[in-house]
Formats: sequence, C-alpha cells, structure tokens
Amino acid sequence: MARYQAFQADDIKILDDSRALFDWCCRQTYIALANMMTGAAMAGIDSCPVEGFNYADMERVLSGQFGLFDAAEWGVSVAATFGYRVQEIVTKARRPLEETVIWA
Repeated sequence: MARYQAFQADDIKILDDSRALFDWCCRQTYIALANMMTGAAMAGIDSCPVEGFNYADMERVLSGQFGLFDAAEWGVSVAATFGYRVQEIVTKARRPLEETVIWA
C-alpha cells in the first residue's frame, strides 16, 4: 500500500488534490468495468455502462439505505447493468465497403 501511495504522491502527483485523486480513481474503474463487461459477454450476458445518474442519491442509497460502503471514504464513479436480452438483435444490413468507400 505504501508503494501505491508513493506512486500517487510522487509519480502522478495527485495525492494532495482530492478532486484529482477521485477523478483518477474514476478512470481506473473503467479498467475493471471493461473486464467485467468482456467476461459477461463471453458468458452470453449483455451489459451496459451507465453514467450521468444522480451520484449523490446513488451514494446515499448504497451507503445509507443498504450500508454497502462508507460514503465519507468512497464514492460512486460508474454503474453497469447486466442481464439477458429478451429477443435476439436483428442483424444490421450494411452496404459492402466497396460500394460505400471510394479509394482515391
């Protein structure tokens, strides 16, 4: 943990700026999210990342109502939905590349 803290303080210099640290942590969650979504897709499970929700309400519900984390220490950066589709996706009809692109 000390090495990781030193990385944040010395290498990327965000440890003293709580907003910069939170923003960096938010970006890091996308690495885990991408792996979760890839794993789900390989298991035949659809997924959708979600941003733009009311973060304060989400944190209040998850920390207060359900007691899942301490909102004073942690924050929500992204959400994702996972599930099985109701019907198969119709294959999109596309023109061949040769009819669409003219190579000069």
